[in-house]
Amino acid sequence: MPVKCTQILNLMEELAPLKLAEAWDNSGLQVGDPEQEVSCVLLTLDLDLNVAAEAQNIGAGLIISHHPMFFKPVKSINLDSSQGKLIRYLLLNQISVYTAHTNLDIASRGVNQALAERIGLQNPVVLQETGRETYYKVAVFVPEEHAGAVRQAMAEAGAGWIGNYSHCTFMTAGTGTFKPLEGANPFIGAKGVVEQVAEIKVETLVPEGKLSEVTQAMLEAHPYEEVAYDIFLLQNSGHPYGLGRVGTLSEEMSFGQFAEMVKGALGLSTMRWGGSLEERVRKVAVCGGAGADLWEAAKRAGADIFVTGDIKYHTAQQMLASGLKFLDPGHYGTEAVVLPVLQNYLQERCRQLNMDIQVRISQVKTDPFACV
Repeated sequence: MPVKCTQILNLMEELAPLKLAEAWDNSGLQVGDPEQEVSCVLLTLDLDLNVAAEAQNIGAGLIISHHPMFFKPVKSINLDSSQGKLIRYLLLNQISVYTAHTNLDIASRGVNQALAERIGLQNPVVLQETGRETYYKVAVFVPEEHAGAVRQAMAEAGAGWIGNYSHCTFMTAGTGTFKPLEGANPFIGAKGVVEQVAEIKVETLVPEGKLSEVTQAMLEAHPYEEVAYDIFLLQNSGHPYGLGRVGTLSEEMSFGQFAEMVKGALGLSTMRWGGSLEERVRKVAVCGGAGADLWEAAKRAGADIFVTGDIKYHTAQQMLASGLKFLDPGHYGTEAVVLPVLQNYLQERCRQLNMDIQVRISQVKTDPFACV
């Protein structure tokens, strides 16, 4: 059964909330109708007419791209221009486009985490912090015999995770009162009679990105027709989020060995590099896309080498002068790793929500560079 675009967009914003995006960015719905029904989603880094035609051929009513269609305000739509032709094709074929750009770079399970994991970094942490996760406390009142089921459902949806501990809750016993009125269908008690029930107040911590999912799980597991619960915004300092990652390799190796490993992991035949191939490498900083501006952060973090794309001539000289080696697998090469991660995430969340939809990765190669 087709689902509405907005249902898929909500899942994207669970993973990569739009509030994470940089001020200059243009993430979100680019073209289309959020109420449009779709049965297939196509994932791509970049969007052009070839990708749009691919979406049409496979019946994808929604394209999710990493790079936005529009970076600057559109002053005119000339149907003879490449952008105008693309807009016309999308509208005529009822294909919506959604972009997750810097919000997906920054998200805890986004581009940079995918890159760090793909090249084998151990315990990667944020390289340059841009903010902290917001936390809420959810408190719900449950009949004693159902408290365990509700608590378990909330935990499985992402509540109660503190550091290396899960299922963290606090429970307080008390007495709940209520009187079912006309039209009610009470789980306990009779219409028109004030009822007293032994209840448990279950309290737990929920990150903002999981709040909707946890609340829905709580309501589904709760036996009452009308559920009493509270949601409080907390001032607790949450997990950091931001650009890049820095971590360590499982074992020290030469720069040359590391370069060959990265080429294999990213499926590349060539990369640009700087530094002595004989020097040893253990601590590695990465940033997907054009992340060369973070090289000083990588140096301060104690990285032996920085992996990112689009490194400019003078920036490369500065890195080498500081003693920081670098690998440049390209903009495309450092970002394409997020597509299978995104596919797995959407497929799993759709399965959990009984949403029957295909999620495909574009087979169109949009990297503008080729090697000879």
